[in-house]
Parts: sequence; structure tokens; C-alpha cells
Amino acid sequence: MWARRPELAHEIHEAKRNSEYLPGINLPREMSATHHLSEAVEGAEQVYLSIPSQAVRQNLKAIRPLLIDSDVPVVSLMKGVERRTGLRMSQVIEQELHCDPARIAVASGPNLALEIAREQPTAAVISSTSQETADAVARRARNRYFRSFVNTDVIGTEFGGVLKNLIAVAIGIVDGVGYGENTKASIITRGLVEMTDFAVAFGAHHETLQGLAGLGDLIATCQSPLSRNNTAGRLLGQGYRFDDVVKQMNQTAEGLASVAPVLQLAREVGVEMPIVEQVKMVLDGTMDPRDIAPHLTTDDDTPKGERTQNGQAGGGGALWRSLQRALDQFRNGGRGAEGDRP
Repeated sequence: MWARRPELAHEIHEAKRNSEYLPGINLPREMSATHHLSEAVEGAEQVYLSIPSQAVRQNLKAIRPLLIDSDVPVVSLMKGVERRTGLRMSQVIEQELHCDPARIAVASGPNLALEIAREQPTAAVISSTSQETADAVARRARNRYFRSFVNTDVIGTEFGGVLKNLIAVAIGIVDGVGYGENTKASIITRGLVEMTDFAVAFGAHHETLQGLAGLGDLIATCQSPLSRNNTAGRLLGQGYRFDDVVKQMNQTAEGLASVAPVLQLAREVGVEMPIVEQVKMVLDGTMDPRDIAPHLTTDDDTPKGERTQNGQAGGGGALWRSLQRALDQFRNGGRGAEGDRP
């Protein structure tokens, strides 16, 4: 592993601990760490990137010369879009590493780090435009408690991981305000509609948003106190200002940085995202958190159907059956969806 801070690399390498981010966890004895990029990358058969999305480009510039003669898969574990460009992480990787998109894979799903570190069973989806790359990464990224599925819908997989963070911030806000399960279930349901509309408008398959990278990750992120985005939203709901929330978080809440670029992309393709719009208003301080009710927002009193804008899910469609099952699971502790191909 590579760590930016020498003291963290030393703790992981010598003590097999990461006490700041994974308190109480003993890391595998065979794990090693360094703060020198060249040492971390040398001889690697696969390279996994887990860097805050807004800092990834500058770090990739340092990695590029180390991989210039390599054809190994590069795997993104990041769930954000670049604020300045609106690009997904796989697109930033392709630009900065000058590599074939077929070498790039993305991993997503209901994967809260502390639960994985505690070896609690979960699943993820590995996506690449190359089936061969997706399969190769999935074969490595699995063990007795972690299962990897695969698909080739990189757009849907990445946007699922990005958009669920924004809905999780909304859930955190209403939780911080003190609203109950009806409000949260309504936002989760309508949030998945917004996620699906947005992703499909950019070329994703709507089925991907019903799988691990969409619905599965949405459930885990919205219902867990371990979620950084949920925690950030809860602080906002309790009345903390945006700057104060950032200071209190010792890890990056990707949803906070992704709100503005996602809304800009949504406007470009004509997708309405009332939940995300109201999250931005709370972040900007122009809306009282207690007034957030985006699932109730309409332009007028004309009754509206539940269909998504892309028309893929009517009232009796598979998406709504998935939602009904998911909300039942949510109320009983939640389990991830497993709609992606093993």
C-alpha cells in the first residue's frame, strides 16, 4: 500500500494498524505499506486507486511515469466526479495515465470500509469496458467474506457510486432534523428515481442502478452511521454550517464535493433532480434543513406518476419491485442487492 503521510505508512507497515481510520482493527500480517509511490507500484500486477476525487488528478501525474511501460489493470475505488470538469474518475484516469480504457476498471457497491475490515460478508461489482479486465480484477478482489460480481456498464457503475452519496447526504439531513422512517423511505425511493434518470441520460443501463452499485450502495450508505456522507448530512441537519461540517470530518465525504458538478451535468441533459437541488440549498445556507422535503416538491398540484423520466420503470416494473424489497430490507437492517452477474 501507498500512504501519503510517512507516519501512517509506518504504522500500517510495522504495527499492522490504521488507528485513525480503522480503530480497533488488526490488519493482515502480510500487508506492507510505504510512502514512496515507486516502491508501492514496482512489480504490481494490478493497481488500485483510492484517493479523494478532487485530488486524484495531481496524484495521477506522479503515478504516470511509473506505469508508462505497463499494461496492468488500473482499478478505481473512488466515488466522485471532478468538480472542475464533471468527469468521472475513470475518465480522469484515462486522461492522466494516457492508457487504454480497456485497462481501467471501477469497483463499487455497499462497501463500508470498517465492516469489510471486520470481515463481515458483503459484495461488490467490478466494471470495465473490457470483460477480460473486469473478470481478472474480480478474481483477485474476492475471498471468503467478499464476493465480486462483474458488468461492462462503467457509466452506470460509476454514477451509481457518485449519486448515492448525494441521496445519503439528504438522508443524513432529515435524520439530523429528527424526521422518521416515512421521510427517509420516501427520499430513498425518489432518490433512486433521480439516480436512474441521471445515469440513463448519460448512457448507463437502468438495470445497473438496481444492482450493487446503485440500490445496494444506496441502502448501505443511507442507513449506516459509518457512512461519511450520512454523517455529514446529519451534522447539517443539526444546524452546523458547511465549513464546520468539513472541519469535523476526518475523512472525505465525496457527496459534498459532487453536488455542484452533478447538478451542472443534470442541467446539461435536462434531468430534474429536486432532492439534490435541495441538498445544495442546505449546503449553501439558503434553506432551513427542516424544510427539506424534495420527495413532496412539485411545480403545481397536478398529480404526477412515479415513472422515471427515461420511462424504464412503471408502477409494476422490476425497479419498483426491487424498491419494495429494498425498503423492507432497509427497515430490517438492510442487505445489498445482488443483481449483477457473478
